[in-house]
Order: sequence, then structure tokens, then C-alpha cells
Amino acid sequence: MKTCLGVKYEPNWNSVDSRPLPAWYDDAKIGMFINWGVYSVPSYYSEWFWYWWKTAKPNQGIVKFMEQYYPPTFTYADFAAEFKAEFYDPLKWVDIIEKSGVKYVVLSTKHHEGFTMYPSKYSFNWNSVDVGPKKDLIKYIYALLAGSDVHFGIYHSLFEWFNPLYLQDKANNYTTQRFVKEKGMAELYEIVDMYRPDVIWSDGDWEALSSYWNATHFLAWLYNDSPVKDSVVVNDRWGSDATCKHGGFLTCQDKFNPGKLQKRKWENAMTLDRKSWGFRRDASFDDFLSMEELIETLLKTISYGGNILINVGPTSYGTFPPIYEERFRQLGSWLKVNGEGIYATQPWVHQNDTVTPKVWYTAPKADKKAAYAFFVDWPDNNELVLGAVSGSSLSGVALVGSNKTLTWETSGSGIKVTIPPHNIKEMPCLWAWAVKLTFK
Repeated sequence: MKTCLGVKYEPNWNSVDSRPLPAWYDDAKIGMFINWGVYSVPSYYSEWFWYWWKTAKPNQGIVKFMEQYYPPTFTYADFAAEFKAEFYDPLKWVDIIEKSGVKYVVLSTKHHEGFTMYPSKYSFNWNSVDVGPKKDLIKYIYALLAGSDVHFGIYHSLFEWFNPLYLQDKANNYTTQRFVKEKGMAELYEIVDMYRPDVIWSDGDWEALSSYWNATHFLAWLYNDSPVKDSVVVNDRWGSDATCKHGGFLTCQDKFNPGKLQKRKWENAMTLDRKSWGFRRDASFDDFLSMEELIETLLKTISYGGNILINVGPTSYGTFPPIYEERFRQLGSWLKVNGEGIYATQPWVHQNDTVTPKVWYTAPKADKKAAYAFFVDWPDNNELVLGAVSGSSLSGVALVGSNKTLTWETSGSGIKVTIPPHNIKEMPCLWAWAVKLTFK
């Protein structure tokens, strides 16, 4: 692991941006994003339910939903009492996490609604111990993952839609910082001290500059003096002037997938539910990515040097909806076969094939004479054409997870690989497959 011992970072972007990204993050490749909060109770529309209910131009569907099913005096805070997490089983959650093959988890500590999922001293009576579940919903996952090969991380929103302190700072054109000092940034120091996260995924930054948030001061402390200074990674959402420019890895925008190599490490934070990060009771089957779509998104992301952070929205009663659990367990079964071409890899000379569509390449860091060609569609006649691979430099090909012998021949400027027939029981996996290429 790269460490930053002996380096003192100053509270400015030039200095904190110079800190090397700890090596574990690039090797990990795949994470699980867990977006959970009071919004999981109404579980309608999206995790932005409260905002679109009470903003100046509200969503009429949400307004009608509340008028039809709740009394006129009902407030968003009243949902917290119904947030019971009565079926929450952290052992079950960790089993899904570990079986999924992800190598880091980003667990929501607070969304834009301001409700903290742990007993924050900065969020009196608006946290998961004082109201609702009556328990710390962060510490169990943190404790159970300790010592495993899955890194623990947290999501935290800097701002809060309707917090009076934030709204006053905003009204003052961000010339005051009462919210930052008494709530928003104070929580981050608290979280680092309590849970020692290896990932800090900041959000809710876009309305104010990073100077309002004191972002560089926090990051300098995080890298110099915090208990996770040598292992922690952060994203780029530290102010409207920082996103896609400063911080650690770049997220730029939700579901960021640029389709080309980037100069800096980046991450594709994406959802299985196409319409929401939070759980939705009104979701339909077609709203969710299929395994084929998920694997293709994963391959496209990693071949271009990105990490992928795959979201799940748990229910208010504390469970993973079955379709999320199925997707993550299926992902784990796929990675058991194909993980050698995913973890600890880097972009190859070509990221996708020059002839056959939906073929993505990776290269293992530990073996300079190997590469992997992942193909999403099984080829017609069992013949896979790889236009990006030179036959003159090739010494062997193998189907990952299969013991059958493959043959290959020159085809134009590339090669044609012939894969022996496989019956269903002989198939290495059910979705995308990988050919390992060995070079002279």
C-alpha cells in the first residue's frame, strides 16, 4: 500500500491534490453503495422525496400522494418514527457484501435530509438512535467488516435542504459559516473519529464553493493527522469549484462513464434502479438493470480505468429488496470466475475491440505479458474475432474458467479465436466471458 509518511499537506488544492491515491482503491475496482435513510419510509419517487414535496415548485405526484394517504398535519419528520429497521440483520448484510465480490462499501451516514444514521452529537433528535430504529446503523457494518478484505467507507452530504443554519448561511451569500462549523463539517470529523472509514464519499456540495465548506482544511487534517491518513480515499465533491477537478478520485456527475481514458482515477457511481438511489415501493421489474446490462457497464468502466460503485436502496424495515440481493449474489458468482481479469488490473493498449462490438480489454498489473478480452455476446459459430490483437505477438489463448483448448489463427490485422462447444454445465459463467491472452 502506498503511504504518505513524512509528507505534510497544506490546506490548499495544489497541496492536497498532490497526495497519491492509496493503491488499494485502484486494485479494488468494485464497490457497493448503500443509500438508506428516512426517505426509505415513503419510498416513493426517489430519495429526494422531501425536497420535491416542499420546494417552491413541488412535484404534483408527490403532493397528491401525501394528500391521499396522510393527514394534512403530517410532516416529513413524522416519517422518522416509522423508520424502524425492525428486520435489520447486519450479519445478513455483510454476507451479501462479502458474497458479492465487492472490495469496498460506501454506507450512507447522512443524506440531504439531515438525518444521521448514527448518534451524532450535532444532530439532536434527528438521528437513528434518538428516533426511529433506536440504534446506530453504521457501527455494526463497520465492526463486522473489520479485518476482512472489504474496505469500509461512508457517504456524507455536506448540505441539508431545509436546515435553518444552512439556509441562513445561504441567505448571507455564504459569507457566514455557522452551518459548516456547527453541523456539516463537524459531522465529518466526528465520523472519521468514530468509524475510521477508508472511503469518504462527499456530496451535497454544489451550491457553495469549497472555501465555504473549509474543504481543504478538512482534507489536510485527514491526510496529515487523522487515524486513517495513510489508507483513506476521497472523491471530488467538496464544493462547486472542486467537482471533477480536485480531491481524490473523480466522480464528476452521477453515473459518470466517459467512454475514454482519463488522466486521473475516476469512479462510476451508478444505480441498479434506473430511477432512484433509494428504495421505491412503486418500482417495476423493467426499472432494474439486468445482469447483462450490469456486467457490460462494469466492463466498460473498468476497461477505461474507472472503478464502479453499484448502489442498493434498502427498505425502511432494514432489508435488501430481493432483486438487489439477487444481482449482488449473481455478481459474486461471476467474479469468482472472472475476477482475475478485473481486480488489480489496468487499461490495456486497447480498451475495446476494433472489429467486434462489446469486447472490452483489461491487463493484469502483475503480468506484463497477459491481457483479458471480455466479450458480452457469445460469438456466432463459436468464432471470436479480435481485431485489436496481433497474432505475431501472441503465444496462447484460454477461456477463463474452462479447461477446453482454444485455437486461434490470424484474421486480417487481428486474430480469430475458435472456442470449442460448451454445454450449459460446461459454461464458465452465465453472462459475459473472458479470453486470457498470453504474449511472447
